[in-house]
Amino acid sequence: MPIAITRPVSPRMYACELTHLERQLINIALAEKQHEEYEDALRKLGCEIVRAPELPFYPDSVFVEDCAFVVDELAIITRPGSERRRDETISMAEVLEDYRTLHFIESPGLLDGGDVLRVGRRIWVGLSGRSNSAALKQIQAILTPHGYTVTGVPLTGCLHLKSAVTQAGPDILLLNPDWVNPDIFEDFDFIETHPEEPGAANALLTGETVIFPADFPHTALRLAEAGIELLLVDNSEVIKAEGGVTCCSVIF
Repeated sequence: MPIAITRPVSPRMYACELTHLERQLINIALAEKQHEEYEDALRKLGCEIVRAPELPFYPDSVFVEDCAFVVDELAIITRPGSERRRDETISMAEVLEDYRTLHFIESPGLLDGGDVLRVGRRIWVGLSGRSNSAALKQIQAILTPHGYTVTGVPLTGCLHLKSAVTQAGPDILLLNPDWVNPDIFEDFDFIETHPEEPGAANALLTGETVIFPADFPHTALRLAEAGIELLLVDNSEVIKAEGGVTCCSVIF
């Protein structure tokens, strides 16, 4: 059974870090309700929910994906690009040490897990405002001996690599071509986000189903027309915090 590590919404989520979005009022009660429904969606798709300890004074702490990246052989504990988020990794390491051997990104490396996209044994790392080439080299050193190919990816106009591209099927990527160059991803078919929904490239493939925000109906229609099975969730408050459906869990 797949395990999905999640963390409760912080009551201070309204003070989240923002880079590309204007600050909007976040309804904490609604965010908590939506997060519970998100966990229910994961359960429906066969995941066991394991909750990391609540961190009420860390506004972005629900975004556990930024703290760790897990493959079959090991887990990498990140060093987030935002200094005020780095202590969030401590409790994630404590949870993950029961399941995997841990490796840690070290200074001067900076890495947010939202910048790591894995499809099989191919891994791409976004070179964003939160992740750098020093971390990329460390990931290559850790994972190449295990048979992974690790490639750096330049980004434009978005927070993380998974803001621009995610996996939507065995050989299908959902992608915003204004934020990342499709030519980087060889041997894949692409579904582009609808022009009116530039933030809609973040999808969470779990088994054969994609968890996707109901907040992006035009892109959801494109996915459905391509034959992709969707499980729609309300994600409005996470979107205001510059997050997505991949951000709120670490699945392995």
